[in-house]
Amino acid sequence: MENNQAKITTGKIHLYAGDGKGKTTAAVGLVVRAAGYGLRVMFIQFLKYGDSSELKVLQNLPNVKVLSGMPTQKFTFVMNEEEKAETKSWCESHLMQGISAADEKEIDVLILDEALGALSTGMLSEQVLLDFLNKKPETLEVVLTGRDPSQALIEIADYYSEIHAVKHPYNTEKLMARPGIEY
Repeated sequence: MENNQAKITTGKIHLYAGDGKGKTTAAVGLVVRAAGYGLRVMFIQFLKYGDSSELKVLQNLPNVKVLSGMPTQKFTFVMNEEEKAETKSWCESHLMQGISAADEKEIDVLILDEALGALSTGMLSEQVLLDFLNKKPETLEVVLTGRDPSQALIEIADYYSEIHAVKHPYNTEKLMARPGIEY
């Protein structure tokens, strides 16, 4: 990743949470904005299969590195113990890659998409994440997305946006997720 000498002087922590559509979309918007400014971005998706349409564009942006795609294409609640262990190892490895890139000052922005889901399913340790957030480089911007953040994450966040579903076509029409729109 190349840096066009763009810098952040004060990095903040963003939390995009809730049951509504748009958390990842907001995070992707921030990736595009940051990359457009010349910032170096790492976009890590947890508990997603690596087939979301936005990844095709993000992978081609200068200064953006993407880590996505789980070892199994199952929800955690239907995984056997071996699959859970493999997925947990994958999630932990990707988080550590992000932490290492941040500590080495290789990135300016770190997106942890669906990190809250990885925490709630036991695929990531909240303590490891909190320790990192408490000691992150002061110029690093961090974004976490997902549902049901803990009080500790809410307290550490500088930005906390709740996205609530008021109306959704799945509930009214049983319309399934559509490529290019929901993923």
